[in-house]
Amino acid sequence: MKNLKIAIQKSGRLNEKSVQLLKNCGLSFENYKSSLMTTVANFALEILFLRDDDIPEYVQDGIADLGIVGENVINETEADVTYLQRLGFGRCTLKIAIPNQSNAQELRDLEGKAIATSYPVILKKFLDSNGIHADIRTISGSVEISPGLGLSDAICDIVSTGGTLRSNGLKPFADVLSSEAILIGRAGIANDPIVLELMQRIQSVLRAQETKYVVLNVERDNLDAIIRLLPGVKSPTVVPLAEENWVAVHTAIAEQDFWDKINKLKAAGAQGIIVMPVEKIII
Repeated sequence: MKNLKIAIQKSGRLNEKSVQLLKNCGLSFENYKSSLMTTVANFALEILFLRDDDIPEYVQDGIADLGIVGENVINETEADVTYLQRLGFGRCTLKIAIPNQSNAQELRDLEGKAIATSYPVILKKFLDSNGIHADIRTISGSVEISPGLGLSDAICDIVSTGGTLRSNGLKPFADVLSSEAILIGRAGIANDPIVLELMQRIQSVLRAQETKYVVLNVERDNLDAIIRLLPGVKSPTVVPLAEENWVAVHTAIAEQDFWDKINKLKAAGAQGIIVMPVEKIII
């Protein structure tokens, strides 16, 4: 069976989490950062380590079959690729930011202004959709210093925490694009058996990250009330305890509902609640 190739970022904010995701999927490989490629020992897959800007076009051209890359990069390159799975990490926002002393208050105040960015394609589409005509100045790297150097009136750049903006005397002005890491594929790859197997593994890991495994004890008289609070993956598992009229209930709870559910369970009579992480959920 021929190995497929997946391209991930060689270095940068998505590298570590991309590597960890693949390892959590049970793939065994060495992360050779000094090399452009490594082979997975227990799966028909080879991993390419590339610049993130190159990944969409490598996938589009079939040099790589799959890729993990930020949505912002996909949109900027306008590569013809298939979205296979949103991965939930590497979240950030492409924002327009202006100097703290700027008087601009609405998007129309950017009319005729100079905006520095490393994302001219995305910015132009955004401005065009809002009927704004501005002077887009393409800069690679250190975009945030351009207003201070008199090169632009505003910038458009990726923002995660906002710390870089603040340290350069800038403030957020408008959201242009929300982005996260995406698993992409070349045309026609989605139904390949290897891809389907990898997708199943990835989805099982992602589900587990959003879920807690909960075990609790409750008197039988209160069991119905507890079960109504805990639908679980299908339904909770109920196991009799040595103590008469008591049972243990096993179930899974979505991370986002966790604290709300725990408080309701306690109010309904749950005791000895044990919470554990989940490694994988396969449906």
